Amino acid sequence: MIRLITGGARSGKSSFAESLFEGKEDVVYIATSTITDEEMEERVKLHRKSRPEYWRTYEADVLLTPAIGMEKNYLLDCITTYISNIMFEMTKDIEYIDYELQAKIEDRVYDELSYLIEKINEKNYNLNIVTNELGNSIVPENHLARVFRDIQGRINQRIGLLSHEVYLVVCGIPVKIK
Repeated sequence: MIRLITGGARSGKSSFAESLFEGKEDVVYIATSTITDEEMEERVKLHRKSRPEYWRTYEADVLLTPAIGMEKNYLLDCITTYISNIMFEMTKDIEYIDYELQAKIEDRVYDELSYLIEKINEKNYNLNIVTNELGNSIVPENHLARVFRDIQGRINQRIGLLSHEVYLVVCGIPVKIK
């Protein structure tokens, strides 16, 4: 079962994704965040406290499938940070990313995510994927933010098509949309 869970910042996406595995011991939390400052360190600590200690954590920067083991349940949190990781790995000039590089970044992200989904499906495991819904706001003023929002939106669409269920979390309330 592949579930995509989307919503705005602090909407309750991660909490909902975690609750779907409540009571299960064979869970791997695939964390895509890298600690770059004190604020990020605090966020990571809060996330760790919110989930059971016996869940295995796999720190993923750009490779996702090595997380797959014998456990049957996986939680990827989140695609948004994962896109950032890939963007910064693939470009040194973040001031301007042309359409060709945008396509390469998007394809790389999609290839990794779809490969993870394929492997999870082959084993009949479960995967909850957390992502952010960035397209409900104003058009960003700067180029990098627009590129990021566009890649995020297209990836969400593509992963949504591969998912068995899709949820939109608003104000802590999950709404099943697929």
